[in-house]
Amino acid sequence: MSAAVRTVLGDLDPAELGACDAHDHLFLRSPRLPGEELDDPAAAEEVLHSFAAAGGRSFVQWSPYGTGRGNDVLAGLSRATGVHLVVATGLHQAVHYDRALLDGWYEGLAELFTAELTTGLRGAPDGTRAGLIKVAGDNGPMTGHTRRVLRAAAEAHHATGAPIAVHHDSGTDPVAVLFQLESRFQVPPERLILGHLNRLSALEPIRDFADLGVFVALDVPRRGDLAAERHLFDILATLLDAGHADRILLGADTTTRSARHAPGPAHLLTSLAPRLAGEFGAELPGLVFTANPARALAADWKA
Repeated sequence: MSAAVRTVLGDLDPAELGACDAHDHLFLRSPRLPGEELDDPAAAEEVLHSFAAAGGRSFVQWSPYGTGRGNDVLAGLSRATGVHLVVATGLHQAVHYDRALLDGWYEGLAELFTAELTTGLRGAPDGTRAGLIKVAGDNGPMTGHTRRVLRAAAEAHHATGAPIAVHHDSGTDPVAVLFQLESRFQVPPERLILGHLNRLSALEPIRDFADLGVFVALDVPRRGDLAAERHLFDILATLLDAGHADRILLGADTTTRSARHAPGPAHLLTSLAPRLAGEFGAELPGLVFTANPARALAADWKA
């Protein structure tokens, strides 16, 4: 197998990935979200069973190092539910961590990411490995923290072949992150997944990123948010008109306990997929939920 998706249970032929929630969280802890931790294995298992019942076969957790990823139970959840789990190493924005911990992590950061991709996640049973690297842009000028993380992510990518997923907010600058990763550190654009791009209000920059060859990961709006839903469909129409149906990924991105079931991963397949087919044609759901994630996540692993 020349290319594989690295799951918590081992490397998988991309053709076996199946319908995928390409950006989500089963476990997540941050000081910015007190009382909203995703930390209940039983609730995580319920989410995966519901997703599997809707036809879901794979789930990508973007929670990076130090955010309560549930490393000790991920493999068991995958076995119990039959859902392939792809999980992240990497680091988020500095505000999601205790500063003293960060200062102790910076030295050897690339080696940490590489080890989690090749040897195993810290605190996980032997062989439970990450399958992608998660980084994030800053809300404002790029910080020293982010520059360190992007450099380490690029080094880990070159050492392993792993894809890099990038968190963005409405106040971050995707161009600055792309300059660091693609131009400065020579990460191929097709190895980059830019997340939350529907938080950008303008359509043209999103199309321009797809023009470069990156994967565009879009969030499914909460039920009843008609403005966000219209914006998502406008983005999809723009990308499709530009010939970028093969660059689109979609995910439910549940980040808090109170939002766990709104809309939830199953909604991607039970509600959104039929609407995409009706609006844009019967082929689109198969691309965004199955074919595109398989290409975005597959790597020629070097170790």
